[in-house]
Order: sequence, then structure tokens, then C-alpha cells
Amino acid sequence: MPLKGAIEKNIMDKTIGIQIGPDSFVDEGIEKVLDILQQRGAVNTIYLSTFTYDKGITGRMNAGDSFPDHGKPESNENPFHGGNFAIPHARFYKDTAIKGDQLRAPDYGDIDIVAQVLPAAKKRGMKVLCSVQDGFNYPGDVPFMKDFAEIDLLGRKSGAMCFFQPDVREFWKAVSVDLCSSYDIDGILLFNERNGPLLNAIGVSHHQAIDSAKVTCFCEHHQKAAREHGINFERAKEGYRKLNQYVQNSVEAKRPSDGYYVEFARLLLEYPEIMAYNQLFDQGKHQILKDIYTAVKGVRKNLEVGFHIEHTNSFNPLYRATRKYEELASMSDFLKVVVYNNCGGERYRNFILNICQTVFRDVPPAELIQINNHLLNYENEASIDDLPKTGLSPDYVSRETQRAKAGVKGKSRILPGIDVNIPTGKNSRKASVEDTYAATLAAFKGGADGVILSRKYSEMKLANLEAAGRAVRDAGKI
Repeated sequence: MPLKGAIEKNIMDKTIGIQIGPDSFVDEGIEKVLDILQQRGAVNTIYLSTFTYDKGITGRMNAGDSFPDHGKPESNENPFHGGNFAIPHARFYKDTAIKGDQLRAPDYGDIDIVAQVLPAAKKRGMKVLCSVQDGFNYPGDVPFMKDFAEIDLLGRKSGAMCFFQPDVREFWKAVSVDLCSSYDIDGILLFNERNGPLLNAIGVSHHQAIDSAKVTCFCEHHQKAAREHGINFERAKEGYRKLNQYVQNSVEAKRPSDGYYVEFARLLLEYPEIMAYNQLFDQGKHQILKDIYTAVKGVRKNLEVGFHIEHTNSFNPLYRATRKYEELASMSDFLKVVVYNNCGGERYRNFILNICQTVFRDVPPAELIQINNHLLNYENEASIDDLPKTGLSPDYVSRETQRAKAGVKGKSRILPGIDVNIPTGKNSRKASVEDTYAATLAAFKGGADGVILSRKYSEMKLANLEAAGRAVRDAGKI
């Protein structure tokens, strides 16, 4: 039943969201799940994983992780495919070769999860936004990938689609406009965690292995876009070949005579096309965000469009420099800024260890993380060895929220993504009830316009969900 009372009304003016996949509603029942979300988590907004091939925002638990105290005790490996969990409508795909009937998710039969969840949520006064995710590991049986896949440095097809392929641009508009036109939803949350070729090459992410020969994209459409932006494609490709050799030498501890950092800087000076080509990738990615924003607003102006801002944005100063919050705010109504503090400990450590294999190989990881903490405005976080066991602090959540609020300059709402039982490694910290409460409250103390409980309800423990709800209610008293 909906929350009532003066404090609760104040809370309900903010967005209290949760990411949830169709599996949870199938496993537990729609009304039961909505009862839990409202009563325990103070949730008023559903971010329903509708189009995705990724197990991060839908599906059950990963194999080997402990099951929560609700849902089916089954893992994603039994099996999981993904796709569109709503019904695609052919007329919206007329301008792209990627057709809607190729996209239906086979996981739960003919279910239309949006049609089933939407009326039940609306009856309770809850908003519903559809989450749409562009991934980088599409299943091998997805038919359109063979024609629209990115091409890596060695000419191989990758597991993601090229931003500069015209059919791909039209496709993402089609998916979003179809959902917003065919259902009385409240908007779209778009996920896209793909990094540019320079950043991927040197190991900027917390979850990647370093393989600089796999950087993308060098297809004919990217080549055309390079020419249109005044970038010498052949020079760019040659620069990335040399960068690949530099990275391989670094990983194998073959130290240049002037050191790893100097050699990296020299490459960028000799081949400015490396950075220009990385920026071109970002321009293609942002153009799709703009396309979707404009197209969705063309359906109904009051529809909300938001973007998930990946965790790399929090850890890496170079990545931060490529993402300006004010620019993102100009094409969004809200930004879901990832501030996953509990799993952030092991993720931050992995990033430092990655970058210490390439550009900063001359710097001991324990020293580099101290320098990086100063650059990132982190304070009093654990040592690199202790980070997985401690996670990042609630202060980290508050500081990153404040940074985002300052960056958007009032042009977009900031809804921090809160870590609620995101799986971590065997020896890493598991989120306690107190951890979830403190992180949620810290976001509001940092000025958040709401929160989005993440990654997905199916991996959350009910006690932690309840702790988030308690923090939301207590935030109304601040």
C-alpha cells in the first residue's frame, strides 16, 4: 500500500527508484513484489529492465553467488539469453534493417512484462520507466550482429554494434520510441558502458582484461566519420597499432628507456590522432543519446530520459575528463550516477592494478592510489590492500553526489545508484544492513534528487532493501 503521512509525502516528492528485471515479477508475482518494494524500500519508481542482453540489470543471481531470501534459487546459467521483454511493433523499425521481431527475449515465453507490470504499478501511484541497454557482449545467435558489429584493430568483429552505422542509430531510436508510444510509461533509462579505444587500450576499467588489439572501431562507417571530422584515419590506425605494441610491452614489463609514462605521452604527441579518434568514439556514443532524447520528447514532452553513468567515471581522472556533466545534462532529465561503494572497493583496486600494468607501471600501486585519491577528491579511504574488504565509504557516496550536482548546474536531476548487495568476490566485503543504510542516507546528504537502488532486486536481501527504505524515510527528517 502507498506510504502516507507528512514525512512520507516529503519523501515521495523525490524519486525513490529500483532496478528490477522481469524474472522477479515472474518468480514472485507482481502484486507481492510491488508490496515489498513500497513497504520495505519506500520505492515510488520502477526502472524495469525491458531491453537487455546483459545479466547486470536482469536475470537471477550469477552462479556461485549466494541466493537472497526471496525469488527462485536458480542462477542465470539455467539459462539466460535476454532481448526485448516487451512486444516490438514493426512500424517503428521501418527505417532500420534491424527489425523488432528479431529481438524478442525467449527467457519467459511470450511474456510482455511492460503490459503486465504497468497497470499494477500505476494503480499504486508508482512510475514505470523502461531500462534499455546497449551491451558489448551480444549472444552469438543475435542475427543482426553479423552485419552491424564493430571491427577491432586486427579486423575482427566484436560483440558490440558500431555507433556510426546508420541502421544502428535508427535502431536505438526505434526501440525507445516504440516503448514510449506503445505503453503509457514515464520514460527511458539508457545504459551504455562502452569506453573509447584509447581508454580501453590502456586498461581504464575495473572489469576488463587488458587486450589493446581488441579496441574498436575501425569499420567503414567509423572511417567515414573520421574523414568528416577531419581525422586522418590511416594515421589514427597506425597510432593505435603503436599503442598496442606499447601496451603489450608494458604488460610484459619491457620498460622503455625513458619510462612507461613518458613513452605513453610521447605516443600521444607523435600521434594526436589517437586522442582525436577516442573523442570521435565518444561523439558517436553521445549522438545516440541525443537522438533518443529528441525522439522520446517528440512522443510526449513530459516523458523522462535518463542515462546511467558508469562506475569508471568515478575512479579514473582521464575518463572524467571525457565526460562533462553539464553536457550530459543538456540531453537528459536525470542522470543515474553510479556510486556503488561496497563493491567499489574491489573495483577501484582493480582499476589501479590495471593502470599500473601500463601507463603507470613505474609507480607502486600503493603510492598511485594515494595520488589518485587526491585527484578524485576522495578522503580517508582504505589502502589498496584493504579496499576489497572495506569497500568505499559513505563519504565517497556523498562527495560523488555533490560533484555531480555541481557539474549539471541545475540542468538535470541527480539520482545516485546505490549498491544494495551487488555481488563481490569471495574475500571481498558483503554489504551489511548498516552499509546500505549509510550509503543511501549519504546520497541525500550530498544533495541527491532521489536514489536508484541497484543493480537489481533479484540479488538484494530484503533486510538491506528495508535498510534503504529506512534511510529514505530518515532523509525526510534532514
